[in-house]
Amino acid sequence: MERRVDATPDALMAVDEDMRTLTFAEFWSESERAAAGFADLGVGTSDIVSWQLPTWIESLVLVAALSRLGVVQNPILPILGEREVGFICDQAVSDLLVVPSHWRNVDTEAMATRLAGDQDGRLRVLVADKALPQGDPIRVPAAPDPDVEQAPVRWLFATSGTTSDPKVVQHTDATIAAAARGMGKRLALIEADRAALVFPFTHIGGITWLFSTLMFGNALILAESFDPAETPEVLGREGVTLAGSGTVFHQAYVAHQRRSLHPTFPNVRAFPGGGAPKPPSLVAEVRELFDVPVLAGYGLTEAPILTMADVSDPDEWLAVSEGRPVPGVELRFVALDGTALFPGEEGEIRVRAPQLMRGYLDPSLDLGAFDDDGFFRTGDIGRLDEHGNLIITGRIKDVIIRKGENVSAQEVEDLLVTHPSIAEVAVIGLPDPDTGERVCAVVQQVPGTDELVLDDVTAHLRSQGLGTRKLPEQLELLDTIPRNATGKVLKHVLRDELKG
Repeated sequence: MERRVDATPDALMAVDEDMRTLTFAEFWSESERAAAGFADLGVGTSDIVSWQLPTWIESLVLVAALSRLGVVQNPILPILGEREVGFICDQAVSDLLVVPSHWRNVDTEAMATRLAGDQDGRLRVLVADKALPQGDPIRVPAAPDPDVEQAPVRWLFATSGTTSDPKVVQHTDATIAAAARGMGKRLALIEADRAALVFPFTHIGGITWLFSTLMFGNALILAESFDPAETPEVLGREGVTLAGSGTVFHQAYVAHQRRSLHPTFPNVRAFPGGGAPKPPSLVAEVRELFDVPVLAGYGLTEAPILTMADVSDPDEWLAVSEGRPVPGVELRFVALDGTALFPGEEGEIRVRAPQLMRGYLDPSLDLGAFDDDGFFRTGDIGRLDEHGNLIITGRIKDVIIRKGENVSAQEVEDLLVTHPSIAEVAVIGLPDPDTGERVCAVVQQVPGTDELVLDDVTAHLRSQGLGTRKLPEQLELLDTIPRNATGKVLKHVLRDELKG
């Protein structure tokens, strides 16, 4: 923060949908006053502060204020409900929970108050509706000295909720900075860039973008909630150059441009993103409509931005891969039986990297999470192509074992999404007494198209060359496929609903 404010104090740092702006110098002064306000409330270095604020300018200031005081921060996705928030705060042993009074018609103040009551008075609640505590910066305690050699844990992030209970991940400023640095270099970030921050800021990707902004001096365009009709208008108005941040958002931008007679993003130079698979056709659509690349990346809450496409990569790479490992990242590929694989062979992705977490908050979860060499077991399956790009082919949990044969859910999904009547698809394995698991395709159709039947789906897959053993045996049509806030399909929800 000090280096950025010294370099470009009056440059734009953030702007929101209401055209409120924040310069880097204002960011500094606002965070100092907020730090003083929190200090007056007794918040200090020994505290763990959970906060569940939307993507607001005040959320950026909150991060800096709490960092100034040296507390451990626990950002929580705004869409999470009482059970999940309670679970996370209990795991983190939080001292303070910061929430808005209401958000999306939910009485979050009442929810937080109930959670505090369940903690026998240990958990305090602070309501912050686009306003933070204020105090005299002169009274702020001296900033804690940075420990470069033994970087302390400063961040607790809950995993994204695609399994039943989230795991709480420990990060340091250094691990987040490593991810931000790698991303910024691959995107060739410059001070003139304006990047879309239209997903929850409390996600680890949001904090990573804050670090990148301080490193590279670009501005952020904030949207409290993503709206496929209104948000693209805001981004276009503010001159977005990096229109993130993932498949579901990019598809909305494509749809918006197809409805518009004028360029939606006249200044855009790339569509960066990650967090969810992309259909290969998306790269071609974005190139056709915007004449810019889709720059995908791969990472996890445990290890963000492990790979990232480069602005110079050709479209044929971008369509099928997640880019190359960023500097410092080591990838290892292992067969499902634990055998080490040769370069180019497909297996479980394991990683060792400077952005790797410092372990789970519950140390018992670390026991099976790392191998003997300290590589993290991601649970994802993939390979490196001849250019060093990472190609994700599925997840271990998404491998459907039918009659003893492995079926990749992602392979079937990538083929199904090319059907003209299919807007979204998720392929899952469901228990079957005869085959062990059966392949089920869950489809969200393009509005106005004829209702699909299973024969339509299997005929399309056969025409694409898919083997008979991989064909779906069940088709389910849904109005909307459930996703979390970052765009990931909630397959465990689908399995629970359909396994009966």
